[in-house]
Amino acid sequence: MTLGPLMIDLQGLVLAPEEAERLRHPAVGGVILFARNFSDREQLRGLVAAIRAVRSPPLLVAVDQEGGRVQRFREGFTALPPLRWLGHQYDQDSDRGRHLAFDCGWIMARELAEAGVDLSFAPCVDLDWGVSEVIGDRALHRDPEAVASLALSYLQGMRAAGLSAVAKHFPGHGAVVADSHRELPEDRRSYAEIAEDLEPYRRLIGHGLAGVMVAHVRYPRVDAGIASLSHRWVTGELRDRLGFNGAIFSDDLSMAGAAVAGPVAERVRRALGAGIDMALVCNDPQGAADALAALGEFSNPPAHARLVALRAHAPDHHRGALTGDAQWQRATAGLAEALGRPSLELRG
Repeated sequence: MTLGPLMIDLQGLVLAPEEAERLRHPAVGGVILFARNFSDREQLRGLVAAIRAVRSPPLLVAVDQEGGRVQRFREGFTALPPLRWLGHQYDQDSDRGRHLAFDCGWIMARELAEAGVDLSFAPCVDLDWGVSEVIGDRALHRDPEAVASLALSYLQGMRAAGLSAVAKHFPGHGAVVADSHRELPEDRRSYAEIAEDLEPYRRLIGHGLAGVMVAHVRYPRVDAGIASLSHRWVTGELRDRLGFNGAIFSDDLSMAGAAVAGPVAERVRRALGAGIDMALVCNDPQGAADALAALGEFSNPPAHARLVALRAHAPDHHRGALTGDAQWQRATAGLAEALGRPSLELRG
């Protein structure tokens, strides 16, 4: 069985029998976890093991663990700063900023890999245009060069710990006021004006970026379609013009920003038709069921290969418990010192 094109969510702390049955559907390829799926590290490891046992090859397990206000797992995990903090450090000392970005990416990925999680949808590389509240301090910086430099260090930290980076929200969510969770934002800039937002992707792709998440934003002066459902953006720009050959994810298709495309099953169909490898449907069990019914035995071998490449590959010397990892102890202590707070004491 291959990995299907749909990533769905779960309702609670354990995998319910009916959820396990749904995960066996051939169109499912992954599971995204939220704060409601987490109580502590032991519970998380058990839940991930249950998900992996459902089928072979195991489904991908993902989470949003950016840091700041977007960090789903907290108890027993390092409290990571918002990415904007890294931008402030970069402004004071660019080398120190890059070093801290590497450490943040490494700590986040090391802790997730130890729990069995495959990927985090991070880093956010939207430029901080100062207008988007939903992005806000999730943005590294306003300067595309600073964003690219910090994001590359963050990617390299994640890679060193065994996880792939998934940059978001392509081609850029930072220049719109509206929140795509609640409505469809429109960015009325020309393609030439959007070019700055694309620079971090260009740099990361040149250094082996493995994943990209596409935004529910419409750019009417470039294409009439929502970016996440647009062949012009997904295939024409990201694949062909920027030369990206990794896995492409949609943002959550149950969000209001995608609603103009019709029912969830139609949104999924259009996203896959645009060139998306894996579509996310979260917090909408009926929508996920409808999408699975519509997809049936959908198969895309090239997408499967790109998705399989995202599975976590922790180095052998990282396979033990975090408490015995001297590198983790040094990194977390260094981050705590930079933040001016006590370092984490891991229990359990």
